[in-house]
Amino acid sequence: MQAEVIVPLIAYLLVVFGLSLYAMRKRTTGTFLNEYFLGSRSMGGFVLAMTLTATYISASSFIGGPGAAYKYGLGWVLLAMIQLPAVWLSLGVLGKKFAILARRYNAVTLNDMLFARYRSRLLVWLASLSLLVAFIGAMTVQFIGGARLLETAAGIPYETGLLIFGISIALYTAYGGFRASVLNDAMQGLVMLIGTIVLLVGVVHAAGGLSTAVETLQHIDPKLVTPQGADDILSPTFMTSFWVLVCFGVIGLPHTAVRCISYKDSKAVHRGIILGTIVVAVLMLGMHLAGALGRAVLPDLTIPDQVIPTLMVKVLPPFAAGIFLAAPMAAIMSTINAQLLQSSATIIKDLYLNLRPEQIHNETRLKRMSSGITLILGVLLLLAAWRPPEMIIWLNLLAFGGLEAVFLWPLVLGLYWERANAAGALSAMIVGGVLYAVLATFNIQYLGFHPIVPALLLSLLAFIIGNRFGQPVAEIPVLTTDK
Repeated sequence: MQAEVIVPLIAYLLVVFGLSLYAMRKRTTGTFLNEYFLGSRSMGGFVLAMTLTATYISASSFIGGPGAAYKYGLGWVLLAMIQLPAVWLSLGVLGKKFAILARRYNAVTLNDMLFARYRSRLLVWLASLSLLVAFIGAMTVQFIGGARLLETAAGIPYETGLLIFGISIALYTAYGGFRASVLNDAMQGLVMLIGTIVLLVGVVHAAGGLSTAVETLQHIDPKLVTPQGADDILSPTFMTSFWVLVCFGVIGLPHTAVRCISYKDSKAVHRGIILGTIVVAVLMLGMHLAGALGRAVLPDLTIPDQVIPTLMVKVLPPFAAGIFLAAPMAAIMSTINAQLLQSSATIIKDLYLNLRPEQIHNETRLKRMSSGITLILGVLLLLAAWRPPEMIIWLNLLAFGGLEAVFLWPLVLGLYWERANAAGALSAMIVGGVLYAVLATFNIQYLGFHPIVPALLLSLLAFIIGNRFGQPVAEIPVLTTDK
């Protein structure tokens, strides 16, 4: 183990737990559900930008994405920039209208919004189960990424790192809640930005300059410096699919959407759009370019996902590597925190309180259940991450696509189509989810498109057809606890 790397990392974890204790003390004001899962809807523009960016930018962006850029070359850097409008789309499409309705219905979760809009218990149960299944896959990716960071940069064995990382996340989430998540996002957003720039400069310097790095890549494989990438993977259909999957479809991600109901005012959302887009641009370009150029420094890595932590150790002084190791750790931890909180909220608010609505005032039991569910999910994720795949980006994209196929149209059309009803939303969820699962399982790519493209198109068609057989909700009532 490398002590100079581990010491700053331990200091970072102590700060995280300190913020979690602060957040726990803040829970004495307001109701448990509103404070624990939404931070009492008090985020300003800067915090909103950082938490939305950190939630979206995860192990896939700091580990998997640069790993793919290492393997496929500079073309993947161009592909990664497709994600640039993600924050603008999320806050622009959902943004104000979503937050206004959430306050009107006193919604805590995304499924609260769906229930208020469609008045269907069956839809809530289907959405809840879909969310939990997809989040297990998505959070497994984050656990793998965190363990690989500790393994490569700090010399900690993968299994040991996984246990340390998993236990820390479980405790941090159980006791800190939403407020601790966004406070850490704001603090570490700056660390991510600085760390990305410093790492990229270090990689270019270690490679002998930008031109030398590109020449080295061309010598290794001429396709590494072409727009099509190694193995000609970046075809027009692949790039279109990628844009749908990681940019447009992000609107339908539950853990991103819930950020849109927790900010303070309209000024916060305007500032969040601008700051969030700038942060996404710097992080995406910097991390993926570092991964691609890193092949000129480390040409023989057998596991591409190890490129960023390996580069940190190689091109930065040990103590600086330990400090900036906190950047990808922060991105990973904030994403897991958001998804764990959403999973816990789904189980408690959308499932348990659906069956036992009278328990909503039993805050002692709700607190204990939140902690217990978080720990149980943590154990399941540890088991799922024990034998990781070679490249985590594909597993992450699989989980992303599943959530988008289920939630995108019911969420967007529910906001903007007045005549949308439960029959249409259920049809879209079932067709989108089942079709995506079948196409992804059997690796069927119709006309070369990723399964998310036909799944969303047919899901939209199913929504329109199914909508003809249902009755629109004449007046959307305020949410009550008996859902």
